[in-house]
Amino acid sequence: MADKKAPVKKSTEKVAAKAENLSFAFGKENYTIMAIGLVVIIIGFFLMSGKEDIFSTTKLTIAPILVILGFLIEVVAIMRKSKD
Repeated sequence: MADKKAPVKKSTEKVAAKAENLSFAFGKENYTIMAIGLVVIIIGFFLMSGKEDIFSTTKLTIAPILVILGFLIEVVAIMRKSKD
């Protein structure tokens, strides 16, 4: 018995239709803000690292503030309604 297979054209049309309906959870602006928040967090952890002068103002005050600020930026990026 011969198997009946759907023509290739119909299956590619289905894939194209699914791709049109596919959308991201956030808009471009949200992802940009998330990237900025991630950079701020990385800078904070970079300033916090190291073994020399562990009681410096940078390691005890500025770096933790930057990390917390980065996480707050991430929350804002997630909660902000995209205009797209």
